[in-house]
Amino acid sequence: DNPITRRDAVLRGWVVNPGHPRALVYFGGNGERIEWNRDAFRDALPTTTVYLLAYRGYGASDGNPEESLILADALAVFDEAVARHGSGQVDVAGRSLGTGVASYVASQRDVRRLVLVTPFDSLASVAQAHYPAFPVRWLLRDRYDSLHYLPRHRGELLVLRAGRDEVIPTRHTQALLGGFGRAALVVDFPGADHNSVSDDPRYWTSLGRFLQADGKPGVSPRGAR
Repeated sequence: DNPITRRDAVLRGWVVNPGHPRALVYFGGNGERIEWNRDAFRDALPTTTVYLLAYRGYGASDGNPEESLILADALAVFDEAVARHGSGQVDVAGRSLGTGVASYVASQRDVRRLVLVTPFDSLASVAQAHYPAFPVRWLLRDRYDSLHYLPRHRGELLVLRAGRDEVIPTRHTQALLGGFGRAALVVDFPGADHNSVSDDPRYWTSLGRFLQADGKPGVSPRGAR
């Protein structure tokens, strides 16, 4: 348990592979039990310290899970990781809902490598796709507008994309890639759905090769734009 204390909440989580100069801050999905990833991150990134913290209002973390507060927390978590790792590299990854959080952090901080797993252009657009008869994009309180934030990221980008994603339709991932404005590495998992994408061994291999490469990322740009 490695808590980070905020003014109005305590964020709790785990640190995997402590003590390495290089670090990764991971932002999970809405229904994801991030602690279940500890062994997989340990094995895939043996020379990287990985920070897994539950959002406020999620898991063992305190507080009210409002978008503005979650985004502010995310910056605080990233800054804490940078402070702990000195001159070491701190990368960022997000999955599903966490891709909106990760894109925001990468727009506000110097992030060399960013990983987005099953990402979307904005939560409002995805919600509108699921409920086309209702003005969801105008009613939704939390928008997580990755399409607005991601072009401000100046580092490298890896996208892991599920071919049968029923939660985030492919067009929303493609819209985000189109708005990025630069080349991204994209690894496709044609037979995977939103929740099963990480079951494929290539998922963890791709993460490891991208995040632990000493030079340019080593992921083959299969399916890249």
